[in-house]
Amino acid sequence: MLAVIALAIGPVSSLHAGTPCAFTEQGDGHVTEIVDSSSFRLDDGREIKLAGIETTVADPHRDARAALTALIANHDVTLRGDDDAPDRYGRQRAFVTLTGSGTLVQRELLAQGDALAAADIADPDCARLLGAAEAEARANHRGIWGAAVIKNAESPDDILSGIGRFTVVEGKVLSVRQAGATTYLNFGYNWTRGFAVTISKRMMPVLETGGFAVKSLENRRIRVRGWVETQRGGNSGPRIDILRVAQIEILNNN
Repeated sequence: MLAVIALAIGPVSSLHAGTPCAFTEQGDGHVTEIVDSSSFRLDDGREIKLAGIETTVADPHRDARAALTALIANHDVTLRGDDDAPDRYGRQRAFVTLTGSGTLVQRELLAQGDALAAADIADPDCARLLGAAEAEARANHRGIWGAAVIKNAESPDDILSGIGRFTVVEGKVLSVRQAGATTYLNFGYNWTRGFAVTISKRMMPVLETGGFAVKSLENRRIRVRGWVETQRGGNSGPRIDILRVAQIEILNNN
């Protein structure tokens, strides 16, 4: 269990004021189509993207849409969120509950091991709820956690195979180095080819306010999540850029 996520939270039976992830209602509708593992379409034509989670397929033979289909296909749902503006793909991002039951779809997917908790949830209680659901599935090897979902920081080529995807990586920070306006958490001795976490200068005070003294992460094991990318035209090792405090978790086995 992580130091960051230590709270065990049971199934959500209803949402009410004060309940995590009970944001402002943004309407409701009937689910007519499952677009992919985290998106669906309503009878009024709106395409909805599940907020607060990311999906991945560790098993290539697994139907990525099956879990979402089983939960919401042909059901009425209620949408909640702080902003109903469409994203660049025209999708409305929302937290979704089954109308009448209050079952939070994101939590169910995480608890079943069919999704990863995202790191962009501003509300801390909601983030804890979803983080605990993921931790529950991970501890019980459910769904995707029955396979090698977490990448080893010592295997940069394996991490690079997921370039452009939301990925979870674990490893020991061997060094913390600053180059210009960027701080690097290096997980390999070859700084050019090894996996690294990058932190911009503007993010440093944000991390410190969130309880992370970045230099103190040296020689500690951490879990980091985010989108895998490379630098310098792809001639460097895999990188995950830190944009939010929740992307970094210090592991207890330090």
